[in-house]
Amino acid sequence: MRKTALTASVLLLSAILSVGCRSSAVSEPVKTNPPDRKTVTVGFSQLGAESDWRKSNTESMLEAFSAENGYTMIYKNGQQKQSNQVTALRMFIQQEVDYIVLAPETETGWDFVLREAKDADIPVIIVDRRVDVSDESLYCCWVGSDFELEGRKMASWLNQFVTKKGISASDVHIAHIQGTLGSTAQLGRTKGLEDAVREFGWDLVASESGDFTEVRGREVMASFLREHEDINVVYCENDNEAIGAIDAIEAAGRRVGSDIAKGEIMVVSFDGINAQAMSYLKEGKISCIAECNPLHGPRVQALIETLEDGRTPSKYNYVSETLFSSVPEIKSVAVDGIAYDVEIVE
Repeated sequence: MRKTALTASVLLLSAILSVGCRSSAVSEPVKTNPPDRKTVTVGFSQLGAESDWRKSNTESMLEAFSAENGYTMIYKNGQQKQSNQVTALRMFIQQEVDYIVLAPETETGWDFVLREAKDADIPVIIVDRRVDVSDESLYCCWVGSDFELEGRKMASWLNQFVTKKGISASDVHIAHIQGTLGSTAQLGRTKGLEDAVREFGWDLVASESGDFTEVRGREVMASFLREHEDINVVYCENDNEAIGAIDAIEAAGRRVGSDIAKGEIMVVSFDGINAQAMSYLKEGKISCIAECNPLHGPRVQALIETLEDGRTPSKYNYVSETLFSSVPEIKSVAVDGIAYDVEIVE
């Protein structure tokens, strides 16, 4: 395994270890390009840089597709605009790249440009969020997280928590700060929560998008607190939103923590990348984080290696993830009869 392919992982793990928590987000070994193999040109359209997760994801891709590893990477930041990404893909097609890697802003609206890539015989690999297209042959394969499973694991953790604490379902009042509406992460994590609300009878008092940013998380939470006095759980769809929500809660004179029976507001989140969020987890300001692994670069490189060898990769490729929690009573959660360990942070 080449040193450069692991740089992003080492830096990420070092940051998390510095706040006392180990992450399972590690790169997988990848095959090194033989010296006689041609340089492979990859066009990478990233949706933006809205969060720490996104930045880590970009760094992982740039490290994997380095010149030293036998690649030429053409990188374009879409700045949270699908139109920018469509323009970037068309530029990649004109430049006759060997492969296109797309991290889409939203799921829909890609049929035409992906058809253009297919007609140009350029394989497209989708990373992170998925695309909703009429013909799935328009892209080669996908790499990312099972976002609905992340949401279901978090809901299972919350259900265990309130059950162990003897809190009735009607006394669970949840404020939901969603991610960017229409994104795969938002759709999956939202479904995981909403299904659990129906199943367990919790009170979902409000839902609004925080766009996966700290600023919007703070604004949305402040609005929720003005309108709803009984909120005792905040379900944030990423760490940046959670940090903003905690700021708003404390600014309103409320206390953040897991003792909701005594008036604290519990915050749960997703990603496990932001160092401040991991520190808040250790302090108990965030009670649980569902990990979302951003290190897709080595996995995408392995898929391209497979294609270069003339083989067909799997259509869907999931990354492995865990749960982190500062609540010691819950050691594992179960979804569809499968147990998932919870890593306790102390």
